[in-house]
Amino acid sequence: MDKKYLNKIIKGDCVEELKKIPENSVDLIFADPPYNLQLKGELYRPNQTKVSAVDDKWDKFSSFDEYDKFTYDWLKECKKVLKKDGSIWVIGSYHNIFRVGKVMQDLGFWVLNDIIWIKTNPMPNFKGTRFNNAQETLILASKNQKSKATFHYKSMKAFNDDKQMRSDWYIPICNGEERIKVNGEKAHSTQKPEALLFRIILSTSNFGDVILDPFMGSGTTGAVAKKMGRNFVGIEKEDFYIKIANDRIEKVKPMDEKLLSYPIEEKKPKVPFGNLIESGMVNIGDFLYSKDEKYKAKVLADATLSWNDKTGSIHKISAEILSKNSNNGWTFWHVKDKKDNPILIDEIRNEYIKKYLT
Repeated sequence: MDKKYLNKIIKGDCVEELKKIPENSVDLIFADPPYNLQLKGELYRPNQTKVSAVDDKWDKFSSFDEYDKFTYDWLKECKKVLKKDGSIWVIGSYHNIFRVGKVMQDLGFWVLNDIIWIKTNPMPNFKGTRFNNAQETLILASKNQKSKATFHYKSMKAFNDDKQMRSDWYIPICNGEERIKVNGEKAHSTQKPEALLFRIILSTSNFGDVILDPFMGSGTTGAVAKKMGRNFVGIEKEDFYIKIANDRIEKVKPMDEKLLSYPIEEKKPKVPFGNLIESGMVNIGDFLYSKDEKYKAKVLADATLSWNDKTGSIHKISAEILSKNSNNGWTFWHVKDKKDNPILIDEIRNEYIKKYLT
């Protein structure tokens, strides 16, 4: 990515400005396009106070055909600038997200997930004519079916108290001190909460990546990207929003790079049990023990274990003992040190990696 684009908000129409950005230069895209809400008339609360709805000119389209063409045009340019293993998030409501999804698939994007952002504090349905709309949908897609998009599965599982991160996200809407206001009024009618962008950026990008937002608005993407050590490129037509976003981003302090790594995602080098025998870290004829020392097996020269009348790998024999189809022998077997203390063979494997492979 050319440095002239990095960490700046470009003023202009997103389709035209996207054409100027180099191909295959962006790691992640977050797009919050106009929803084409098709609102008619004004909305009032039961106490007759007016609801501050999305009635901006940029959200108005004359027909679905016009909206579809607009959607096709900007998504086509987004695909051009996205790296081959990049990914894109597009957020929308029931007014537009189904049309957006069709266009994405028509363009060859490969849909990975639809995330439901469940608003814990949604605006009520004041007319009482339909269900309270308490969600928005995010489509997560890769550039194509063959893309190897970044996804920090283990990190997001840890983030979610060691349970798989699900596709229903409970996050409050942007309000309170986070909501940017000018003269007491909302600066932007569709400002997204930083918590939403934090989860998106954390899960699907890496430190130093380039994140593009073609509808920058009040600058949430840029602010969170800067905080998390990513680069951003924003596009926005309105001077008013550009000033608000730049002022906001300027105040953000990036986090320490050491706090932004993903050690849990690192894969250990493949080390066969036989390597420990070759190195002398485990000796032929030694016994391996279960944690409670109820079971023990002898190490043979070919790196198999002998237990009762059975012979097999560390995994096969541990599975046999546990009456399971398979088992991880690295976390089952222990050796004893000179003081007769048990040491997990996985810890010995880690020592081997540090000594010979790093």
